[in-house]
This record gives sequence, C-alpha cells and structure tokens, in this order.
Amino acid sequence: MEEMKDQNDITNQEDNSIPIERVEKKEDQVQEQEPDQEKINNEEILQGKIVELEKQTAELKDSLLRKVAEFENYKRRNENEQMNLLKYAAEPFIKSVLSVYDDLERSLSHIDDENSFESTKKGLQLVFDKFNKTLDAQGVKKIEAKGQPFDVHFHEALMQQPVEGVAPHTVLDVIEPGYLYKDKVIRHAKVIVSAELASPETDNTNQEG
Repeated sequence: MEEMKDQNDITNQEDNSIPIERVEKKEDQVQEQEPDQEKINNEEILQGKIVELEKQTAELKDSLLRKVAEFENYKRRNENEQMNLLKYAAEPFIKSVLSVYDDLERSLSHIDDENSFESTKKGLQLVFDKFNKTLDAQGVKKIEAKGQPFDVHFHEALMQQPVEGVAPHTVLDVIEPGYLYKDKVIRHAKVIVSAELASPETDNTNQEG
C-alpha cells in the first residue's frame, strides 16, 4: 500500500509541475507585449500632441491673418486721411480770406458813387487792415527790411547805392516785401542796399584818368 501511495504522489507531482521551457516562453511573450503596449501608448500621446499643435497653429494663423487685415485697413484709412489733409490743407486759410474778399467786393461796388472817394478809401483801408490780421493769425508776417542791416537769410539785393551818412550794407529801400510763414522765409525781400562811398583818392584818380 505504501508503495502505491508513493507512486501516486510522484504522479501527482509530475502532473502539477510546469516545464521550465514553457514558463520562460510565457515570460518572453509577456515581455514582448509590454513594449508593444508602451509603444502604442507613446504613439497615442504623440498623435494627441500633433493634433493639439495643429489646432494651435490654425488658431495662430487665423489670428495673424486678422491682424494683417486690420493693419491693411488701418494703413488704407491713414493714407486716405493724409490725402484729405493735403488736399484740404488750405481750407482754414481760404475760409478766413473769404470775409476779406467779401469786404473788398462791397467796397469796389460803391466806387462809382458820387462823392464816394473818401468812403471807398476808408473801406479799402479797413479791408487791408483786416487782411493783415488774417495773415498774422495764420503766422504770416512781413519781413522788416528798410533801415536794417542787409541779411542774406531775409533779403535779396537788387542793386547797391552809395549814400553819404549811411553805413555800408544797410537796406535803403524795399522794392518788393518779403514774408515769413511761421519760422520759414517764403519770400525774400527784394531791396536796395547801401554801398561804401568812394574815397577822395579814388575820385581824383578817376578824374585824372
């Protein structure tokens, strides 16, 4: 009986035992599956990141296109405003001159009336004074020239004339007034300038010759 029991135990042990080769093969299969699953997970993560980056890129592109369109609209609007400013730059001055023009027209309309000389003269003087104020308000000023030392920045000498008792290079007379617009000379004053007097020796030499 004991021998039969021992044989049964041995048989049971043999039935319950797993060959080493089979265990190792199963472990290898598990190890092979783990890297494959990890690879799949990594690919899914990368794919998700790619989708997110593509979405961000599309949003940035859309935002950039909107900014470009806004800038183009701003640029076009600014150019139009600049063109209008240049086109109508003289509008304030013209408006201020129109009232002077109206006054002058009214004065001229009465020039043929009897005994109208004095009234016309006074009217023209008023118009002239008003026009001067208009120019002054716009920053236009007449260049003071007569009696001033000659200055090439403001004066243009048309001729020279020696005058006794007057220092050389002094403006004797103004042929055409000059004007400043703010701090810029827009027209030089055309003037006659004093010259040095000839010395007596020079006169004697000329007479002898």
